[in-house]
Amino acid sequence: MELWIPITIAAAFLQNLRSAAQKQLKTVMGTTGATFVRFGFGVPFAILFVWFLNAGLGYRLPNPNGAFLLWAAIGGLGQVGATFLLIHLFSFRNFAVGTAYSRTEPAQAAIFGLVILAEWPSVGALAAIAISVFGVMLISVAHEPKSLRNLVTSVMSRNALIGLASGTLFGIAAVAYRSASLSLGGPNAMMQAAYTLAWVIVFQTVIMAGWMIWKDRAEIGRIARAWKPALFTGFVGASASFGWFTAMTLQQAAIVKALAQIEMLFTFAASVFYFREKITRLETAGCLLIVAGILVLVLLG
Repeated sequence: MELWIPITIAAAFLQNLRSAAQKQLKTVMGTTGATFVRFGFGVPFAILFVWFLNAGLGYRLPNPNGAFLLWAAIGGLGQVGATFLLIHLFSFRNFAVGTAYSRTEPAQAAIFGLVILAEWPSVGALAAIAISVFGVMLISVAHEPKSLRNLVTSVMSRNALIGLASGTLFGIAAVAYRSASLSLGGPNAMMQAAYTLAWVIVFQTVIMAGWMIWKDRAEIGRIARAWKPALFTGFVGASASFGWFTAMTLQQAAIVKALAQIEMLFTFAASVFYFREKITRLETAGCLLIVAGILVLVLLG
């Protein structure tokens, strides 16, 4: 088994924990604060990762260059924008279809990877991306009336367009992060990923902190009062990002993001076995498609 596969699965599991923690934080702070926590409280852990690889394992620090700084900034801004758009969808009463379209990220990452890095996914990888993306979209609209019809006929709806825009920015961010990490040229995937993460997460923290100081200073106090759960959120969030960045240094971003759809299975399992929620046939079909896509990716990608 190639190294990027277990790294991606671990990152998906950690991201699921981070999402659950952020959902809990939203009970005591606003959307901006819950979004900031994943970046701001992840900074010390991102820096710690770099320090350990350098001082503990002896890997040299990379030398940042103009291409690295450009791609890191593009990725950081793209991820923040995509997150805001995704959270904005929750303000609409019917946001399921829009959320489903945001999950087209792997397919869009494949396009941007081709345009930016001239990386051609294999036929098996493209098939896996298509299968897993469709499975995730089925789950996303499973509780909507006539969900398949909604999925097909509402492509030009406001929710769908916001979702597609979110997926586009996530796709751009993924390819930009891979470009930034590869531009360092060494010493190895782990140090390149950790170094890229440290630069990006500090940049994102500064951007979001400035936004809160300008627009919502009261949110800073709410974040400070919830520092303990916020610290946990920052830890699992930074750890997940370290996994993503490492995997995307080793493998094409689109392929990593296709396997990352396994996160939906973790979320689905929690809802069934922990929250005892009922499942629909469409959700079951979606899960089976995600599993099928992952198998195709591992065996043929």
